[in-house]
Amino acid sequence: MKLRVKPTALRAAVLLILIAAQLALMAATIWTTSQASALLNGALSLVSLFVVLYIVRANADPSYKLTWSVLILIVPVFGGLFYLFFGLQPSSRKLRRRIAGLEAAAKPYRRQEAGVIEAIGAMRDDFARQAGYLNRTAGFPAYDRSSAVYLTSGEAKFEQLKAELAKAERFIFLEYFIIEAGLMWDSILAILEEKAAAGVEVRVLYDDVGCLLTLPAGYAESLRRKGIRSAAFNPAHVYPSTILNHRDHRKIVVIDGRVAFTGGVNLADEYINEVEKFGHWKDAAVVLRGKAVDGFTLMFLGMWNLETNGSDDYSRYLSGDAAGRAGDEADGRGDYIQPYADSPMDYENVGASVYLNIVNAARRYVYITTPYLIVDHAMMTALCLAAKSGVDVRVITPRHWDKRVVHMTTRSYYDELVSAGVKVFEYLDGFMHAKTFVSDDAVAVVGTTNLDFRSLYLHYECGAVLYGGRAVLDVRDDFSRTLERCDAVSPGEYRPRNFVGRLFLQVLRLFAPLL
Repeated sequence: MKLRVKPTALRAAVLLILIAAQLALMAATIWTTSQASALLNGALSLVSLFVVLYIVRANADPSYKLTWSVLILIVPVFGGLFYLFFGLQPSSRKLRRRIAGLEAAAKPYRRQEAGVIEAIGAMRDDFARQAGYLNRTAGFPAYDRSSAVYLTSGEAKFEQLKAELAKAERFIFLEYFIIEAGLMWDSILAILEEKAAAGVEVRVLYDDVGCLLTLPAGYAESLRRKGIRSAAFNPAHVYPSTILNHRDHRKIVVIDGRVAFTGGVNLADEYINEVEKFGHWKDAAVVLRGKAVDGFTLMFLGMWNLETNGSDDYSRYLSGDAAGRAGDEADGRGDYIQPYADSPMDYENVGASVYLNIVNAARRYVYITTPYLIVDHAMMTALCLAAKSGVDVRVITPRHWDKRVVHMTTRSYYDELVSAGVKVFEYLDGFMHAKTFVSDDAVAVVGTTNLDFRSLYLHYECGAVLYGGRAVLDVRDDFSRTLERCDAVSPGEYRPRNFVGRLFLQVLRLFAPLL
């Protein structure tokens, strides 16, 4: 029987082999016994010293500084070079100028409407601080005249998405980390092809590394032949590249400027439990209508133009008064919604700050779902302090893991959290992939950002803050129902019983920022 290899798997294997070969050749050159090698070793050790000094002075999370410094000290010859390839934030002037230009083009369309933040503040003062931070510092306005519907599963999103795509008349924008052929994507693709043939403008942006094992090389071109404008974000290359660390982890759909989707659900069959990978897949999404859709329209166009080096007249795609009226009709003056994005290309950690603000402002409770719980000192301190102060802090993580080492690292945080009074639960039925925060029946976040270093600091992410409204209570109720399918973590349950086990977990924690 002839062995058949999937083209996607072969592509990934070839890339890894070529990268490994280059690193092995570099290492062999460095570690030979010649005089030239000795001089090279000395020079690289000196580079490592300067790299450590740079890291210590850098405006970065202390956990990153410690991890990279220790790694370089362990392998002083190769460590500094490794950081320059894989750890250094990209400093391409051309790329930064391009991003700055795109932000400047979007800025006129991100003006905060008068009275919205004040109205949010009338609900609670700390909400106005959150909204003000996202508007003034990160550049994302809050909207009224909007509505949000919380979707409790990938299946619910799939059905709602198909229904909304079928109504498209002007344009469809899709941006995803993972796309894979199967029932979900094939059904959506059929609608996209039909709409494109009817004259609807359809664009698809997917992350190249996220789809490395799920899509064949050149898939964007095959979509273009179907009349669908498509691009692969930050394509993978055979040579080591810092920028490859920065993936587009966002999940965005915008249709006609009237409806938008975001959340944890990618376009692959495990997300709708059509295939089983790690037991039952629990996820979440939110569908928005009204003025808040503009926030996601601008996010998509900015990322699209960054990858394609294009430019768009943003005003052609924004909602206008019709969507504002739709929001009014949907729920009086509408819900208060604040879409936001996070980028690794600056030093403003928007996603982490949104989460921290909610934890620090919680008065009665904060409930969290996340597939990974690998947090820095600031988030660990905030969660523990909230619990010690009497706030009911609950976190649901998966019992069934997708990455063993990452799950072991997640569990290494349990004991410290539980000892402080944080209630940690594991979802028994399968994999918890939802990324949600909800607090005090008053504020919630549904988005793409995991509670781990990669999502919080290295990836492009997005989400929506919901202030008040029915959707906030729906997030809370979904958490409560899910809790019935969870097992509480007991104090010391995952604490290693011997010195070797404890040492191993400490090493995992040390290198958590690289996972």
